Amino acid sequence: MEGIDLEKIYDLIVLGGGPTAIGCAIYAKRFAMEVLIVGKTFGGLIATTHIVENYPAISSISGQGLMELFKEHMNSLEIPYISDEIKNIEKVNDHFELHSFFQNFKAYSVCIATGSVRRKLGIPGEEEFAGKGVSYCATCDGPFYKDKVVCVIGGSDSAAKEALFLAQNTKKVYIIYRGEDLRAEPINKKRVLESDKIEIIYNTNVVEIIGEGKVKSIVFDNGKRLDIDGVFIEIGSVPNSDIAKHIGVDINDHNEIKINRKSETNIPGIFAAGDVADAPFKQAITGVAEGVIAAYSAFDYVKEMNIEY
Repeated sequence: MEGIDLEKIYDLIVLGGGPTAIGCAIYAKRFAMEVLIVGKTFGGLIATTHIVENYPAISSISGQGLMELFKEHMNSLEIPYISDEIKNIEKVNDHFELHSFFQNFKAYSVCIATGSVRRKLGIPGEEEFAGKGVSYCATCDGPFYKDKVVCVIGGSDSAAKEALFLAQNTKKVYIIYRGEDLRAEPINKKRVLESDKIEIIYNTNVVEIIGEGKVKSIVFDNGKRLDIDGVFIEIGSVPNSDIAKHIGVDINDHNEIKINRKSETNIPGIFAAGDVADAPFKQAITGVAEGVIAAYSAFDYVKEMNIEY
C-alpha cells in the first residue's frame, strides 16, 4: 500500500487489470491526472492467451508477454496499482466512494474496465471436474496434458488458437463445435485444418462430462461418448458488469454497459471501456482505444469541476 493515500480523492480510479484499464490509466497520467488502478487480477483474460498476432507494431507475442510490456509502461509512469476488487460505488457530494471488502477509495471519476469472465457450459460434470480435467485456459493447464487426448469446445478464433497451442504437446486434439464451420480468422482456420493432430467434430454439443476423480469421457447430444483426458471450454465470455448495476449504470440485454462514443455512461463521471462495454467488436486494441477515450472524457469531466492539477 506504499504510496496509496486512502483519504485522497483521486481524479480518476480505473477498475480492471487488463490492457483497457492500463491504457486508460497511462493516458490519464499523461493528462496530469491523479490516477489509481484497482484490479482483481493483473493482465485480464488476454494474459491467458497463448499467442497474440494482431496487436499493431508487435507481430507475435504471448498474452502474458504483452501485459508485461503494459506493466513496464505503467511502472515507468509510477501509476499505482492495487490488487483488490471493488464491491460497491456510491456518489457522495462531488465525488464517488468505492468500497472493497477491506478498504475504501475516493475519486472524482471512475472508469469501469473490468472485462469479462469465461462463459460456462452449465452441464453435468463441469463443476465437479473443474481443475480435474476441465479447464478454461489452455495456456495455464495445457502443459499437464503432454501426449494425452484432449478436446476444445467452441468454434471461435479463440477456440482455434487454443487447439493449436494444445496440439504442440498433446497426442490428439478434438474441436467440438455446434455449428457447421469454424468462425476463426482465416490464418488460424488454415492452421487448424492443416494440422494432423486436430480433428473437428461439427454440429455437435457436449451434454455431460464423465469421470472418476478426473475426466474420463464426454457425452454428445447424439448419445455417443468420446474418451478424453482433458476438456478445454472456449465458448465466449460474460461481462463483469455487476459493479455498474449497483450504482444504476444502464446495462443492455447482454449485461454489457451502455456507452457512447466518448465512453460515457448514463451517470456523469462514470465511464466504461473494453469487453465490459457494449461495443460490437471486442479486441485488445479496440478496448485500449475505448480506455484512452474514457481517460480523455474523464479529464474533461474533472476539468469542469475546476480541480487544480
